[in-house]
Amino acid sequence: MALCNSLLSEENFLCSICLDVFTEPVTTSCGHNFLDVTLDPDTAHPSLILSEDRKQVRYGIREHNLPDNPKRFSKGASVLGKDGFSGRLYYEVQVKDKTKWDLGVAKESINRKNYIFLGSENGYWTIWLRNANEYAANDDRAVNFLLREKPQKVGTFVDYEEGQVSFYDVEARCQIYSFTGCTFTEKIYPYFCPCLNDGGKINTLPL
Repeated sequence: MALCNSLLSEENFLCSICLDVFTEPVTTSCGHNFLDVTLDPDTAHPSLILSEDRKQVRYGIREHNLPDNPKRFSKGASVLGKDGFSGRLYYEVQVKDKTKWDLGVAKESINRKNYIFLGSENGYWTIWLRNANEYAANDDRAVNFLLREKPQKVGTFVDYEEGQVSFYDVEARCQIYSFTGCTFTEKIYPYFCPCLNDGGKINTLPL
């Protein structure tokens, strides 16, 4: 489902991690873990440049001479988070001023050596931006949707046991899209693709 309506009213309170809404002040343990993602350089496509602290990634145009290994993406300009997980977690990605990107999660056994559709049937649960304002979720087919505002930061929430992957506009405090009824049988990893620089001038900012 896709929506971007405010989740808050003056009478409501928002959990800053899980975005659960409460009607009165409460003390609650939501069971969600806020993940500070570190990128795995062993998975990074040779055209990608990771920041020194491995918290950001951008497209570098030229491919670096890196050793191939089973973990590395050979075709798509993608990278995974270093740590796989199960359970509940939430993390945020800065996407401000980018014109295209892919974000989501992927299972450990994904095909990293060929071009494939980033759909759920291939072990990816992702959304993307193209041409600065065209959004889609990659389910068993591409599901296009409209957003009233362009997100500056995207939050990703995963509930492994419930089979849910949801994306949020952090600043607007609203849900962008949600995959439900997912079946996870192995570790899943944060997935990132900063996408190509259009002519070397556009979309150069990192994720």
